[in-house]
Amino acid sequence: MYYIIKILISALLILCISEVSKRNVTLGSLMAAIPLVSVVTMFWIYFETKDIQKIMELSSSIFWLVIPSLLLFISLPYFLKLGWNFYTSMTIAIFITATSYVFMIKALEYLK
Repeated sequence: MYYIIKILISALLILCISEVSKRNVTLGSLMAAIPLVSVVTMFWIYFETKDIQKIMELSSSIFWLVIPSLLLFISLPYFLKLGWNFYTSMTIAIFITATSYVFMIKALEYLK
């Protein structure tokens, strides 16, 4: 039952953001930009474990992994402005972002 509640709350957040975005792009963008998934995840972890060290590590890792995420939001509109279709643009933007994640994770492991 606990997992069902977690799934429903998480899905409700996504549904809410997508519906708001249809009506008001700025508000939807703001809601999506706020790290709701990260915050909800931290609450779930704290609720389940009370492990502050885990929360600190997660928060720090999220900070560094936001950097490669930005490439999706730079490359996707660029490809769409070039006239590429949505699915091609999104696929390539996701590939660029995933590749950037690999490099960032390797860099973070190297720096530890």
